[in-house]
Amino acid sequence: MARGRLRVLLGAAPGVGKTYAMLDEGKALLAAGRDVVIALVETHGRPATASMTAGFEVVPRKHIVHSGVTLSEMDVDAVLARRPQVALVDELAHTNAPGSLHDKRWSDVDDILDAGIDVISTVNIQHIESLNDVVRAITGVVQQETIPDAVLRSADQVEVVDLAPQALRDRLAAGDVYSAEQIDAALSNYFRLGNLTALREIALLWVAGEVDQALHDYRARHNINQAWEARERVVVALNGRSGGETLLRRAARIATRAGGELMAVHVINQDGLRTGNPAALTTQRALVAQLGGTYHQVVGDDVAQSLVEFAKSVNATQLVLGSSRRPWILTSLTGPGVESAVIRQSGGIDVHIVNVAGSARAVRLPHWTAALSWRRQRAGWIFSFFGGPLLTWGLIATQSDQTVTLDVLAFQVFVIITALVGGIWPALLAGLISGLLLNFFFVPPVRALTIGQPSAIVALFLSVTVAVIVSFVVDRAARRTRLSRRAAAESEVLAAVAGNVLRGQDAIQAILEQIREAFSFDDVRLVRHGVQLADASRPPADPAAPVPPPSAALAVGEEAKLEITGPDLAASERRLMAALLAQLEAALEVADLAEAAREVEPLAASERVRTALLAALGHDLRRPLAAATMAVSGLRTMNDALSDSDRRELIATADESLVALSGLVNDLLDVSKLQAGAMRIVLSPVDPVDVVLPALDELELGPGQVELDLPPDTPPASADPVLLQRVIVNLLLNALRYAPAGTKVRVAASAFADTVEIRVTDHGPGVAPERLDQIFVPFQREGDTDNTTGLGLGLALSKGFVEGMGGTLTPEDTPGGGMTMVIALQTSAGTSAPAEPEEGSQP
Repeated sequence: MARGRLRVLLGAAPGVGKTYAMLDEGKALLAAGRDVVIALVETHGRPATASMTAGFEVVPRKHIVHSGVTLSEMDVDAVLARRPQVALVDELAHTNAPGSLHDKRWSDVDDILDAGIDVISTVNIQHIESLNDVVRAITGVVQQETIPDAVLRSADQVEVVDLAPQALRDRLAAGDVYSAEQIDAALSNYFRLGNLTALREIALLWVAGEVDQALHDYRARHNINQAWEARERVVVALNGRSGGETLLRRAARIATRAGGELMAVHVINQDGLRTGNPAALTTQRALVAQLGGTYHQVVGDDVAQSLVEFAKSVNATQLVLGSSRRPWILTSLTGPGVESAVIRQSGGIDVHIVNVAGSARAVRLPHWTAALSWRRQRAGWIFSFFGGPLLTWGLIATQSDQTVTLDVLAFQVFVIITALVGGIWPALLAGLISGLLLNFFFVPPVRALTIGQPSAIVALFLSVTVAVIVSFVVDRAARRTRLSRRAAAESEVLAAVAGNVLRGQDAIQAILEQIREAFSFDDVRLVRHGVQLADASRPPADPAAPVPPPSAALAVGEEAKLEITGPDLAASERRLMAALLAQLEAALEVADLAEAAREVEPLAASERVRTALLAALGHDLRRPLAAATMAVSGLRTMNDALSDSDRRELIATADESLVALSGLVNDLLDVSKLQAGAMRIVLSPVDPVDVVLPALDELELGPGQVELDLPPDTPPASADPVLLQRVIVNLLLNALRYAPAGTKVRVAASAFADTVEIRVTDHGPGVAPERLDQIFVPFQREGDTDNTTGLGLGLALSKGFVEGMGGTLTPEDTPGGGMTMVIALQTSAGTSAPAEPEEGSQP
């Protein structure tokens, strides 16, 4: 029986219309004569979605009782017994109730597919296992229900149900996704515009990657090697020398104009040794990242073939190379360069040859400094001195007229062995000795150094040439072996440093320990301004012995130095030491920044509160002082001319002003304590109800002016209750000032991902987007026309208090018009707000 086909509708967020689209496709299949049933659909109370289920046959659900609660799940057995052609199954990542046949709904769907039934299903991008941590970093929500990537990739068809982020927010505000009491919290949390935009991009990129992989698999199955220009991919070849930056920028411009992808590739030899400059490659790799491209390394001896194979493997459409500028003599001797070979092998890939400065590689003579150890060179000299005479003695003892050829080959082997053992100079001596001995003892006339024929000179020259060639190969192999071992050792040292830091070890201490072990130092100390910051020392053999002075001091940045005690650094070791010193300097800078941040953090919090409070007091002192002064002055100068009602009104004005001044004086005393460091913000678990209701009592507000939505299960927030009450009073006063007559100010509390939010909402004129950054600036007030309600310091004061408590105060647009001020505070220790539930639940 053929397996059924799986079609998945992928959405970036709840509410984009996946279920609606699935039902609409089902209706189209019904109209085409297919047998379609609803195996399971979740409408979440949405009327439009519920209306789409009309006309379908619905397979009854299976009910499971768990912990006294009846749960309904898809009845897989009933679907298999019904055997439709197509089954509609919503929420593919759903976790089944305990006691079900499978733990996950996608396993149920797998059984349905095995029965030959086609399935159309839905899933959101946040449920994909590989993207779960990415979505959590964006939204702050831990998604418990996930689906393996392999399950989704095995689907026959994956389609994105797309909806612009603002359009989704409009649907949410209109009540098409959640109920009215859930809208505000959803818009401010999971359904923020930035969140939706990022999730939409992730969904589109995921599907684009699947399409690209499907195209790659199709071309592989059908042995299609030529490039398909479904998408521009520009590959730029880097040789690790200067001029690579010019190539990269040129390739980036080509990719940008074509709306394509930039990929940089560097070919390394089979032995793992790079032919380019590592520093230049590091710089170019960083430039690739800045240009938005990707960097790749491939291994191969034939550079041209490796480049073309890589370009074809990624379906590249254009390949950018630098001109080699090889001298004409090399071109005539060795043939065309890499660019000519690439053009010849590229097939349908466009090749760009860019003339860049510094792309030519200078022609250098071989480096004749011996790479072999002195022990091997000494063995080579001894072998060349004594091996020739011993070989001659043995050949003379077995000499005959038919052994001349054997004699010549024996001396050639002697020269080769000398080259393998001792390198170039012992091999040259062995070649010279071999030629002389061969001429004296074995070439007529024997026992005489005479050259009777020109071939004897050729034989001597060939003997020396063999020595040179073999010794050159041996010397080069030894150099590469040494470089390879050193590179491997340096890589291990740097990897060990990175591993220690990643495992949580102190970065500075880890680098010092690694320096001491790598270079066999006895003592390594990091000192700055005469103060030792860290130390990595071997335990002394004699604890009573004096500490030896450092043998060298290496600069670490501009202020610190590394004091080392032990052997001197070899020239070949200084490159690794320079890399470790650079890492040590970076680690020291990070440590300094972290220490500065720790010192400034409490001061910054206190400074925000102090600044906000002083600004508010400087503003609020003027009005009550002026009012009290005028009232007392009027009573004193016009007492006899005033009526009893005027006199009582002036006395009441003076009384109110003096009471206000008394409160401000108390605040001034608090400020003096704050400046002296005696006043601190005291954080404690605070129930939102315990601060909102006293704030309403303070303002004498009743149900006709304020609407409350304070769920009893809201966890307590970590806050200073006195300061938080003052913030709510300020926000309520601000909201009442701008709320239209006949409307209520709404105060709501909600919890989201370890955060408690208190929202004060009005339906006034709101604030223009360009002025949102100014509403917290002191002495700013929307309109700047009313001089009877203060100078606009309430929001600045409130923001300082909230930030001092470790929270945020954020303005948002109210759906339908108005402004919503959101106080976000961390939940108190030991409590946790509920995470974002599934689609259709309380957000």
